[in-house]
Amino acid sequence: MKLTAQRDGPIIRRHALTTRLTHWLWVICLFFLLLSGLQIFMARPDLYIGQQSGFAFDNSILSIGAGYQNGELVGVTRLFGSSFDTTGWLGAIGNAGTLQPQTFPSWLTVPSYRDLATGRVVHFFFAWVLVGTLLFWLVGSLINRHLSRDILPRGRDVSALPRDMADHARLRLHHRRTYGPLQKLSYFGVLFVALPLMIATGLTMSPGMNAWAPWTLDLFGGRQTARTIHFTVMLLLVLFVAVHIAMVLLAGPFNELRSMVTGRMRVDREEDAA
Repeated sequence: MKLTAQRDGPIIRRHALTTRLTHWLWVICLFFLLLSGLQIFMARPDLYIGQQSGFAFDNSILSIGAGYQNGELVGVTRLFGSSFDTTGWLGAIGNAGTLQPQTFPSWLTVPSYRDLATGRVVHFFFAWVLVGTLLFWLVGSLINRHLSRDILPRGRDVSALPRDMADHARLRLHHRRTYGPLQKLSYFGVLFVALPLMIATGLTMSPGMNAWAPWTLDLFGGRQTARTIHFTVMLLLVLFVAVHIAMVLLAGPFNELRSMVTGRMRVDREEDAA
């Protein structure tokens, strides 16, 4: 005998109001943080390891810029010493049919034009909204037991992880009353590792924070290393969001979105099958 899941089970109350509200606040925050962060990054489109940076130091691991080859403008991205032609995507962007030296396309930044001051205002505003949302979610999830029931991995989740990963690889997606092992580990990693790391490295790049807590520079190996970690975690969060959206589409977008709007979701019907 084994359990087989059929998607004609009951509609249950899956997500509390706190979970739904903070989910959509995170969507808004991460959207504006990404685009405003790229606006800020354009002021110095290089990443370094260590305390120091600049033309006198050869410690950059990423650099996005433009140059000329055979008299034509090209975008050049350097990563760990290797150079790549990224014309049209990074470094040299088409504008009204003409290539212009520009780090990112206009649609990928807020504002769409070069404005570091506005980008910083937008970024810092939504950064603090993100911090407040995370704290609000934590308190609410402790009260409604969403944290202990759905987020914190347990021993049985770890043991069931290989099978759950295999099911996802085969696109055998389940609608359970609680999160599966892969969901738990993914959300735990985002909520308790990625987002706190983004906040901590963001604060470490602040001169005011450095004056108040200089030990943060030692913790992250310098302001430039903190900036590199900040950028790397941003890329990981973008990857998480892309996979998350793909899973929603594959698992049934109507059912998944309903669960995050009304809190109600149709789950699998489990029955014994020979």
